Amino acid sequence: MAGQSDPHLSIFSAPELEFLAEDEMVEVVPNIRMEALHVICGDFGPFFPQIAKVPLWLALALKKRDKCTIRTPEWMSVERLTQVLEAERESPREFQPLPFHYVEISRLLFDHARDDIPDIYMVRSLIEDIRYVRFHKVETGLETISGRTHAVKLKNLSAMEVNIVRPFMVRALQAFYKHDSPQMIQQPQTMGSRRPQVVDRGSRRDLRPR
Repeated sequence: MAGQSDPHLSIFSAPELEFLAEDEMVEVVPNIRMEALHVICGDFGPFFPQIAKVPLWLALALKKRDKCTIRTPEWMSVERLTQVLEAERESPREFQPLPFHYVEISRLLFDHARDDIPDIYMVRSLIEDIRYVRFHKVETGLETISGRTHAVKLKNLSAMEVNIVRPFMVRALQAFYKHDSPQMIQQPQTMGSRRPQVVDRGSRRDLRPR
């Protein structure tokens, strides 16, 4: 992954974040009868027409084959999202709790299970508004960083938001630290100008001939 292969950036691409989000559990209602599936990450099933919890990747695979319907997560209801949006606007310094991969989960469901989402256009609009408000909070919070900032605590950020903020935060704090600690900059020059000291061990004795 890009974020792991380049430790200086620590950035994941959108497809990589979606891949990680596919391990989140969702509820489905199968319309088939099938024995349990035994996969590396666990056992799921048996499947018959009643609610079952499966990873998102499995739910999407069954949905693509018209083998199930995906139940919309509770946090994706219009009522719940409206409450979150209002709370986000009323609390300029706090982020409301949402699933860590709420952006990726909603995007995958919009793309592959749109017929299972009630009021999909309203839900999509509310999620976009929530993202905008939260990103505005992040930008406002970054403006308060100064040379005296040694750490930043941001609670309830999502994976996408952390992915955007982290590189800037790391570089900004490193820059502030270097400017406030000039000895850290001068150290390489000082180290390079030093010469190794020669220790005087006295006169050497001649070796005796054998």
